[in-house]
Amino acid sequence: MQIHSAASADLQVRASTPWRPMSDVAHILLVEDDVEIRELVATFLRQNGLRASVARDGGEMDQLLSVSAVDLLLLDIMLPGEDGLSLCRRVRAAGSMPIIMLTARGQEVDRIVGLEMGADDYLCKPFSSHELLARIRAVLRRSQVAEPARRDGRRTVFSFAHWRLDLATRKLCSNDGLRVPLTSSEFELLVFFCEHPNRVLTREQFIDSPHEKLAMSFERSIDVYVSRLRRKIEKDPRHPALIETVRSGGYLFTPTVSRV
Repeated sequence: MQIHSAASADLQVRASTPWRPMSDVAHILLVEDDVEIRELVATFLRQNGLRASVARDGGEMDQLLSVSAVDLLLLDIMLPGEDGLSLCRRVRAAGSMPIIMLTARGQEVDRIVGLEMGADDYLCKPFSSHELLARIRAVLRRSQVAEPARRDGRRTVFSFAHWRLDLATRKLCSNDGLRVPLTSSEFELLVFFCEHPNRVLTREQFIDSPHEKLAMSFERSIDVYVSRLRRKIEKDPRHPALIETVRSGGYLFTPTVSRV
């Protein structure tokens, strides 16, 4: 099934084998002003074992978020009033809820803007309903860790500069107790840096890494993730000292990293 516009109203929703995420039934909030797409997607998600709520615009989204816990946000860019990019930026500033952007725009620059605003993934219309389901599952897997991350039979905490990154809780905290929220892509990028300190890492190495979010990236998106991460961990993101850019090479994570 392809979902793209009001012309999709005559398409039938096909259910696949019901699926349950790692923690009961995940609650998905779809913000979409096209009533036919809204109903089509919501019905498909419910038939595939997910809880789905819908909103027509940012106002309805805010109302639902104020009274209900949401596990993932599906956010259309072209909305009446406050657009999806502004909503994405606002939701991301408030926390680390996973966000997938939906849009009719397919150019790379539009994907980059969505990622810059803090989206975890980006899907262009027309899209297959089953591809959407696969993207939702992947983002939920990355955001819900089934078991604590362990190495050598013990919990792993990376310590570098004045930061501590706990792989079990996915928390990044400064030595003075300040907690900085990370999206799944930022978390996986920082873990990869901590695993390979003081080595020049190319964009291809990030994409070829075993970290799922990075492996689903394209080269330009790696630059976006690095930029977002710098804004969170660098004292001066305009003159980064922890993540240096290597001309014609990639990136170098400069601090000494230890496992606590």
